[in-house]
Amino acid sequence: MPGVTQNQVTSAEILALVLETLSDNKAEDVVQIDLRGKSAVCDHMVICSGRSSRQVAAISEKVSEELKQKLGVLCKMEGKETGDWVLIDSGDVVLHVFRPEVREFYQLEKMWVPSAPGAQA
Repeated sequence: MPGVTQNQVTSAEILALVLETLSDNKAEDVVQIDLRGKSAVCDHMVICSGRSSRQVAAISEKVSEELKQKLGVLCKMEGKETGDWVLIDSGDVVLHVFRPEVREFYQLEKMWVPSAPGAQA
């Protein structure tokens, strides 16, 4: 039907499927960041690593496929061609899949995860 939006899927359902798919596909160092009330962009950010460019691309493709097939969520994906850093935007959940060296360089987690009390910025 024209004008019909995606099924009403909660951010928790999207997050759960993303995390399950990452686990099934051997993603490494998975970090989940709750951004509810901290960002208008999304409710959750997930950051993980793949061991190679090929695995980064494969993980990204699988997450996108699973979200579409199981929840009817269409994602925007950027960076899959190079496989260094792939961004998957599902609306309420944003996923970053990195090669370890690229992840270390950008240190995206440090932007969102509060540092320990007394730590220097």
